[in-house]
Amino acid sequence: MLSWYVRARVRLSEQLGQTTAEYALVILAAAAIAVVLIAWARSSGKLPAFFDTIIDQVAGSAGP
Repeated sequence: MLSWYVRARVRLSEQLGQTTAEYALVILAAAAIAVVLIAWARSSGKLPAFFDTIIDQVAGSAGP
């Protein structure tokens, strides 16, 4: 009975470690995509234009 418990604990801890590694890989992939998008937006000049448009819309909707 004790050996069954020990094997179950080892198997469970291995699965938890695998899940953590999978989450880490997903986060790394999302960060890589974000870096690529930011680099593209900066090089194309779209990012400053986007923020200018947003600020103009917010300032225009606030009104006097």
